[in-house]
Amino acid sequence: MHGVPDRVYLRHLLLEAGGSRREAARRAGVGRSTLYRWLQAGLLDVPLETWHVRYGPRPARPSKLAPYHPLIQARLAEFPELQATRLFAECRAAGYPGGYSQLRAYVGTLRPAPAPVVRFETAPGEQAQVDFAHCRLPWGVRYALLVVLGYSRLLWVRFYPRQDLRTLQLGLAECLGAWGGVPRHLLFDQMRSVLTRDDRLAGGGLLTNPECQRFAQHYGFRLRVCRPYRAQTKGKVERPIRYLRGSFLYGRTFVSDADLNAQVAHWLDTVANPRVHGTTGAVPAVRFTTEEQAVLQPLPARPYPSLVRATPVPSREPAPLPRVVVERRSLATYAALAGADP
Repeated sequence: MHGVPDRVYLRHLLLEAGGSRREAARRAGVGRSTLYRWLQAGLLDVPLETWHVRYGPRPARPSKLAPYHPLIQARLAEFPELQATRLFAECRAAGYPGGYSQLRAYVGTLRPAPAPVVRFETAPGEQAQVDFAHCRLPWGVRYALLVVLGYSRLLWVRFYPRQDLRTLQLGLAECLGAWGGVPRHLLFDQMRSVLTRDDRLAGGGLLTNPECQRFAQHYGFRLRVCRPYRAQTKGKVERPIRYLRGSFLYGRTFVSDADLNAQVAHWLDTVANPRVHGTTGAVPAVRFTTEEQAVLQPLPARPYPSLVRATPVPSREPAPLPRVVVERRSLATYAALAGADP
């Protein structure tokens, strides 16, 4: 596209070439047909102050995501906090051929972006954060036990019907066994199963549950409890709770506890841990296997002998009726009894 500077230069070349149009076009790198068209239109003779460059808007290019805008808008209207990764998977299933970044940018225009959060980072194998999440399901309340490694952000989740000390022990034993090692510190919230008394705000000390302390000594980690009213202290596990609700629980259907835990295990292996973490910029599963797993403390040689008995979960199924044995006799027996002499 040739603008005003090219036309000024052509007029100058025409004067130098003695009016030779071919020579002027060759030296300027302009086609002769273009030069002839400008001469016929009188563009080279128009004063510079009367020339105005006009740029029109470029024609809009069709977007690959445009046909799926109604689907995204409908899903967000029904579930406003639905994650962009979930929407990407649903659009892919509907035939969307584009990439994730285009969809994420469009979803960002439909809702405000979250404010950035500055987090305190720990060394590999140094810390894991533990918390329970209260989840209401069609068949009752379940508690999700979440454990997050501070360095790699590897996430472990399992649902239980209770959030007592025995559940915490069973869940942590299963989690640490899956990781193949133990971090040096485990940071807990103000859990009643972990904490007996906390007088730190009044200048006092911290009193933990003796049975929980025995469990920590058996596995070789130091038990730490965050201060009250300081949720940002354990932000690495608070954010995964919101992530669990938005990316896993929100908009899904479950039929039983077994189905719930099977689906969350599949979600951890295919969505949560293989994703690129927003804070670290790395994949938690890859960062765990390459940098953190090797520096974890070894597991104990034997399982922990807990002093807490497991409380049975009450069943909602009706109790079976007692079996009543009925004596059966033939009609001839009754007839003989009716006709017998008293």
